[in-house]
Amino acid sequence: MLKVGDDAPDFEGLTDENKKVTLKELVSGNNLVLYFYPKDETPGCTAEACSFRDEWDDLIKMDATVVGVSSDSVESHKKFKENRKLPFTLVSDPDKRIRKLYGATGMLIPPRITYVISRERKIVHVYNSQMNAKNHVKEAMEALKTIQVQK
Repeated sequence: MLKVGDDAPDFEGLTDENKKVTLKELVSGNNLVLYFYPKDETPGCTAEACSFRDEWDDLIKMDATVVGVSSDSVESHKKFKENRKLPFTLVSDPDKRIRKLYGATGMLIPPRITYVISRERKIVHVYNSQMNAKNHVKEAMEALKTIQVQK
């Protein structure tokens, strides 16, 4: 797992709209909340995604872009996003390359890890909790508040 102060590794993936995207594009001008989750439409992952959705307006005010990453297919992400009315991008990582870059791999179940990444592409906060899915957005928002204070 990466730690605070590390450079955020660049990656390329496919979005829920089947478009290629890189970390550089996702950060461009904003801070990035990059969260890794196990699977679309499972109870914990749905609660986590909906927590980010429910705080969307405040996240935007904090100059944040939110991106969720799992191994699910582009089609699965598209359905999940539509079904849950998610306003942010989901990235498909079927071969787990992005997970490996960020140390977000596990034995049986992929871990639930959220990284807050600054405009300068530095890791400024890491939160790792499989069980406290709804807490990921709270942790991310606290980190974003700290970044805003430092401006």
